[in-house]
Amino acid sequence: MSKIARYAVLIVAVIFVGGLALWWWLDKAPGRTELRLYGNVDLRQVELPFNGSERIAEVLVQEGDHVTQGQVLARLDTGRLMPQVAKAEADAAAQQQAVARLHHGNRPEEIAQARANVDAAAADGVNARAQYARLRSLADSTSGRAVSGQDLDAAKAALDTAEARLAVNHKALALQLAGPRAEDIAQAEAQLRADQAQLAFLRQQLKDADLLAPLNAVVRSRIVEPGEIASPQKSAFTLAITNPKWVRAYVAETDLGAVHEGLRAEVTVDGFASRSFPGWIGFISPVAEFTPKAVETTELRSSLVYQIRVFVQDPADALRLGMPATVHVPLHSGGAPAGAPDSGAQHGASP
Repeated sequence: MSKIARYAVLIVAVIFVGGLALWWWLDKAPGRTELRLYGNVDLRQVELPFNGSERIAEVLVQEGDHVTQGQVLARLDTGRLMPQVAKAEADAAAQQQAVARLHHGNRPEEIAQARANVDAAAADGVNARAQYARLRSLADSTSGRAVSGQDLDAAKAALDTAEARLAVNHKALALQLAGPRAEDIAQAEAQLRADQAQLAFLRQQLKDADLLAPLNAVVRSRIVEPGEIASPQKSAFTLAITNPKWVRAYVAETDLGAVHEGLRAEVTVDGFASRSFPGWIGFISPVAEFTPKAVETTELRSSLVYQIRVFVQDPADALRLGMPATVHVPLHSGGAPAGAPDSGAQHGASP
């Protein structure tokens, strides 16, 4: 074998051995154990206005105060509203009694009075009829010489009047026995509902004079001061909701199969280099997008990525809105950490 041939065989052998060594190293070398994502701390904020237009009497909190759900943050002046509520209460109470009177009907004493009026009118009618009959008989027996025509006409008119009065009292008694009309009761009940609705509206206005915290939060901005006129169109406070708190990060399309909702994660920030915050992936966007220019990743910025929301457990409220954060997702790890809320309830919200 020539010298050139021996060199060629040696080179082929070296290449073969090197290829085997490279294959062995790639096959045995440990794979990637962590997916690293980048984003910023995010949380929800509430613009909280008064639900009415009145002068502000008190402002009870400052920026940075932690407030609890239902806590009074500020109050409006109710000096003009309280008399309106008192009048509405009196109107509703009076109408309630009117409705009760109609439902109870006429009192026995009123019915008895109507019967007595009928009896009195009947007695007057009997007397008038007897008087007229005597005068009529006397006139007939004397051919009109003992009784004047004027007296006879007056007796007849008295009889007619007594009979008419008796008929009127009979009708009055029938009305007393029949009681109120259904239409009158319905009208009174409708008026009562209107008065009660007005009272409820004014009471709600009085309740709205206290501006309450809708949930546990931190006062980020105090925008109004005592003496100003509140308005539903003007925010009085900006509240930052500290729970839930999450990191808005982005995962490349090629790594999408390695993450799923509920997957455990750890979050680190530059301000707390010696500690990490436990969390879990609570939302993965169903829509791809181009990487936002404000997010620093090691992939090309033109690569398609999917936004994810990594919820963080931060009971000490150390993380602040907008903090740059790094999300460490251990591959082949378990689910969300103990004590984490149900991720299904979280990722249902829009990002």
